[in-house]
Amino acid sequence: MFKRVALLAVVASIMSVASQAQVAIRIGPPPPVVEHYGAPPRPGWVWVGGFHRWNGARYVWTPGHYAAPPRPGVRWVPDGYYRRGGQYYYRHGYWR
Repeated sequence: MFKRVALLAVVASIMSVASQAQVAIRIGPPPPVVEHYGAPPRPGWVWVGGFHRWNGARYVWTPGHYAAPPRPGVRWVPDGYYRRGGQYYYRHGYWR
């Protein structure tokens, strides 16, 4: 049983590192699409804006959506790209 749990822990840690791998993109993202959204579906929900996702060949717009914060007092830090060394890297949005 212990070996199985240890193996699962190792696999989970490898998968989390692999999912955080950064892809260098030589072309910068286009300007964001202006999204029009209504009132939140429930009190306390926040708008998580859309972003341009790189699909390996071009940028594809991913529309925004409403989301429930995981706990009170946090705010959404949006997705975005940053430039380093003439290339662009994607940074996932997160709750802070």
